[in-house]
Amino acid sequence: MAHKRKKITVIGAGFVGSTCAHWAASKELGDVVVLDINEGTAKGKALDLLQASPVYKFDSTVTGTSNYADIADSDVVILTAGMPRKPGMSRDELLGINGKIVKECCEGIKKYAPNSIVIVVCNPMDAMAVHAKKCLGFPRERVIGMGGALDSSRFRTFIADELKVSVKDVTGIVIGNHGDAMVPLPRLSSVGGVPLNELLSADKINAIVARTKQAGAEIGGLLKTGSAYYAPSAGAVEMAEAILKDQKRLVPCAVELNGEYGINGLFVGVVCKLGGKGMEGIVQFKLNADEQAEFEKSVGAVKALVDGLNSIQI
Repeated sequence: MAHKRKKITVIGAGFVGSTCAHWAASKELGDVVVLDINEGTAKGKALDLLQASPVYKFDSTVTGTSNYADIADSDVVILTAGMPRKPGMSRDELLGINGKIVKECCEGIKKYAPNSIVIVVCNPMDAMAVHAKKCLGFPRERVIGMGGALDSSRFRTFIADELKVSVKDVTGIVIGNHGDAMVPLPRLSSVGGVPLNELLSADKINAIVARTKQAGAEIGGLLKTGSAYYAPSAGAVEMAEAILKDQKRLVPCAVELNGEYGINGLFVGVVCKLGGKGMEGIVQFKLNADEQAEFEKSVGAVKALVDGLNSIQI
């Protein structure tokens, strides 16, 4: 039997989606399909990326489409479609708009790629992951929210920058929601194996934690007319790679909790094992009193979003 290449579909050809396609193709994770309601955008960006393949020496094919039939047999679908929050727009308004978009996308995924593993990137991510899982009817192993991978990458960036060391030697995790109530965990962070609190003062650590929580807003404030896309797409593709290559990587990401940490039915960021079947396990560890209080606040923020989503007719 001929060996078949893996297939990755990216839904949404905006900045996040097209950059996901870029990372995935350059890593040769498989053939890439970019799907967007605007067919010209999807086809144009795909063709442009494909024309970089001789320079970067990748053999992934990249195609653009507006037709869900073209995503058939995808191994992984990265769902980035949706609108970023515009100035003056409430989170609930965004919930309604993106809720409708996610529902339409999930209908296409369910029909044409029913065995895929879906990585949810669109905002507000925790609520959209809950919504996507409901629309898809997939088991929890196959619907995963991206937030923690991005937030942890930002946390590690700031630690490395403060200590002027290689990012390769920094570990750090962020759990909870993908928003202001996220929970970076300095107690479990280390640099070259040395605990972070041995290397930095409490004030410096607190400043890094605060910056991590506001990292998305910091970039949005600088860009003025958009939001981050390099690091969010890198986080999504890190997850896709772990799944496609069955790496058993431990990555913080949002999954539906069924009793873990005493929570049921909500998507919350925790440390997950990602492999060929999707989310293959949740790493549970004991939080101290402060971390537990922060985590509960984070869960409350997710619940409020989900309640908001449930109150809107989509």
